[in-house]
Amino acid sequence: MRVLILGGTRFLGRAIADAALGRGDTVTLFNRGVSNPGLYPGVETITGDRTSDLSGLDGRAWDAVIDVAGYDPRVVRLSAEALAGRTGRYVFVSTVSVYADQNTTAAQLEDAPVARLRPGATSLEETYGPNKALCEQAVRGVYGDRALIGRPGLITGPHDPTDRVPYWPRRIARGGRVLAPGDPADLVQFIDVRDLAAFLADACHAGTAGVFNLTGTPVPFGIFIDLCKTAAYSDAEPVWIPTERLVAAGVNRGMGIPLWVGEPGYDAYNDVDSSRAVAAGLVCRPVIDTIRDTLSWDLARGGPAPGKEGLAAAEEDRLLRELAG
Repeated sequence: MRVLILGGTRFLGRAIADAALGRGDTVTLFNRGVSNPGLYPGVETITGDRTSDLSGLDGRAWDAVIDVAGYDPRVVRLSAEALAGRTGRYVFVSTVSVYADQNTTAAQLEDAPVARLRPGATSLEETYGPNKALCEQAVRGVYGDRALIGRPGLITGPHDPTDRVPYWPRRIARGGRVLAPGDPADLVQFIDVRDLAAFLADACHAGTAGVFNLTGTPVPFGIFIDLCKTAAYSDAEPVWIPTERLVAAGVNRGMGIPLWVGEPGYDAYNDVDSSRAVAAGLVCRPVIDTIRDTLSWDLARGGPAPGKEGLAAAEEDRLLRELAG
């Protein structure tokens, strides 16, 4: 197939490019040339800014377009409309954050209500989900049953630009007492970026359309930490600190500790059902394989940049002293 990827040199875009190339597809990348320029010297790359000028794509046609970096509904509509007569399929990568209610699994099924943009909302937390929902609406309005909307949850794996999942196998590998947030039964859920990319690439070939949650199997936090210990051959000792004690100690409910969800209203955030995608071909590798590969990549790069780690060692030590004794 001839595949156009809007983006293609960062995390998910990179994995999608690899997946498409691995299937023998002819890939074209369209991006600003800012992130990882020259990453694919053998792949056609068209430089341009999708927010205002798509003229670099004039006169060209593709079997599928995969949009991995659309957040602004106006910008997404611009590319969807510009390519409407020149592609057979438009794949838009959205998010499970579009759901209006994240308290139950049923409220996060593909046909459940989505969030609406609140007048006056300005913060990313307030606008991200609703804007993604508007992007979906724009794509489906142009392409109808030729659109595929993928709604991933947390994505991880090699080249993860966040430290939400990489933090844990790296920290467990270091050993000693490890602050473990919440309860061992609390769920964590993520999808390996390579499995997500494989589903999207295969869906283009299969002509799959519709809306799909793309999430991995939920795993209890305690099991996840045990898997990290197994992967790293570590004797680390997890010390579980209840959520209410962490909140009382001033830990940020959303971003204070990687993978910890201390914010009310997100009871099912890590329990999103992806059975529709599984029926359509989604295959997720074992969690321990993702952990091992992510740890290997993380150690090879030397870990995150200073100050970018998920939970600073000094802060972890403080919380352990104050809350665990």
